Amino acid sequence: MKICQKNSPEIWRDFLPRPAPGGHKYDRGQLIVLGGVSMTGAARLAAEAGMRAGAGVCTIVSSMKVREIYLKGAPHVMFEPYRRLGDFARHLDDPRRSAVVMGPGAGREKALRRAVTSALNTGKPAVLDADALSVFAGAADKLCGALHARCVLTPHEGEFARLFPDIASGDRVQRAVAAAQRVGCVVLLKGAETVIAAPDGRVVVNDHASPWLATAGAGDVLAGMIGGWLAQGMDCYLAACAAAWIHGEAAIRFGPGLTAPDIVAGIPAVLRDFA
Repeated sequence: MKICQKNSPEIWRDFLPRPAPGGHKYDRGQLIVLGGVSMTGAARLAAEAGMRAGAGVCTIVSSMKVREIYLKGAPHVMFEPYRRLGDFARHLDDPRRSAVVMGPGAGREKALRRAVTSALNTGKPAVLDADALSVFAGAADKLCGALHARCVLTPHEGEFARLFPDIASGDRVQRAVAAAQRVGCVVLLKGAETVIAAPDGRVVVNDHASPWLATAGAGDVLAGMIGGWLAQGMDCYLAACAAAWIHGEAAIRFGPGLTAPDIVAGIPAVLRDFA
């Protein structure tokens, strides 16, 4: 394992995507977010965060039953209904659709497994969070067989234990590195000190955060931020590192009383400092 370093802007600052003069919205990537039926706020937070991170277009794909809820959200986030959850991957066919976020508020029905593995089989950059991880509890081999190098997993400790029960305890850095090497993609293990590990041995610890981040929806925002940068072609490991630090910085700047939408609103100010 390579030496673990502290996450800092020096690692990823020069790789943050910047829009080209004369470019259009599809040049900045289109992010697709799988939307849940009961916890609809999670996908909306992820979608808005992805666009704040610079994705030019974002579409939430979910059941027609919750169409009105999603249409009443942010006017710049589009909505598209799927026929069945298991057919979700069909919505990635358009080559302009450059990355996908799955899991926030998605629910744990078995059809989600098919939706996730089919989407992964497209080879497009993907962020898997929350339910997209937990639904594979006891069937981690089905997920691991579909994962590829352009994926980022963002588990908290409970989700990590469901996927990797044999390495659920011990040193967090070593466990994150072992998981990344096992699945062949980036693993971001969330916590007060978030560990980001790549399968090639690169690893950082991110302690640039605020205790106010322990709030509902903060993880959905983080997943969306990573997805927004993946949609623009950023390297998975660097996108995860940038998202973790900027997510923390936005929370630090806001301070007490932080809720998840405040993190989303705080992203542009942090990015302006790097521009």
